[in-house]
Amino acid sequence: MGTVRSMVSFDWAMKRLLRNKANFEVLEGFLSELLRRKIIIKNIGESESNKSDDTNKTNRVDILVEADGRELVIVELQYYGQDDYFHRMLYGVSKSIAEHLQQGKPFSEVRKLYSVNIVYFDIGEGDDYVYHGTTIFKGLHTNNELQLNEKQKTLYTATRIGDLYPEYYIIKVGKFNNIAKDTLDEWIYYLKNNQIKDDFNALGIDKAREILAYEKLSKEEKIEHDRIVKDFVIRESETLTSFTDGEFKGRAEGRAEGRAEEKTEIALKMLKKGISIEDVSDMTGLSIQQIEQLIKKIN
Repeated sequence: MGTVRSMVSFDWAMKRLLRNKANFEVLEGFLSELLRRKIIIKNIGESESNKSDDTNKTNRVDILVEADGRELVIVELQYYGQDDYFHRMLYGVSKSIAEHLQQGKPFSEVRKLYSVNIVYFDIGEGDDYVYHGTTIFKGLHTNNELQLNEKQKTLYTATRIGDLYPEYYIIKVGKFNNIAKDTLDEWIYYLKNNQIKDDFNALGIDKAREILAYEKLSKEEKIEHDRIVKDFVIRESETLTSFTDGEFKGRAEGRAEGRAEEKTEIALKMLKKGISIEDVSDMTGLSIQQIEQLIKKIN
């Protein structure tokens, strides 16, 4: 097993580093591995459909990628559960498509759009950690898939009807078992652990090692990064505290065990982000000795 290097969190990287044209290679690599073809980025901006505000800086990151071939890619990262998230995906895609069709242009100018959703909560039910959604039309009687005719293939420069419609990707980070079986898994390993192993060779990983290493941040960047991480941990702790209320009050033993496990998970996240043992102890209530044992496990 290769050496593991600690990296900044992907959400912070998207906010502060990856929008720089000199660093496009990182996001190009991730998207190329996910879409299984080479992606070249022309521009990165904030999605008009979901602008960030002060109330969700530790929760969501949303950027819009313009790729060669007039393709659009929304990349959204969400930490906390949202029951209507599927509708949110649909809204974001629909609004972006409408905003990028100039008034008076024919519908054939509608741009292909990919919605990439990196979620840290359990959305829907399923045993996989990467899902891909497309649009197809099947005959009710013959079950045959409706196809483009030759004129339409020329008009749209596409081979299948599904090529014209938005495609959705959902990466359920929490479902990943930390075993990287391919190059896409190497990226998901980083998304889950904020770490990159030296033997990883996915597209864009070398550039990620170069610019996303925590140790390479300036003093000011480290302060900002650590503040955001602590905000996230505080939110996790608040969620943990709320667990003691309501219908779970009658299950003291199970509740205590669940809180202990969640405290351990939170502490592990903080340690992997480079937060000091003392701060981890203050934020989680775990003793210094308990935290030192966690560090041994990490190593």
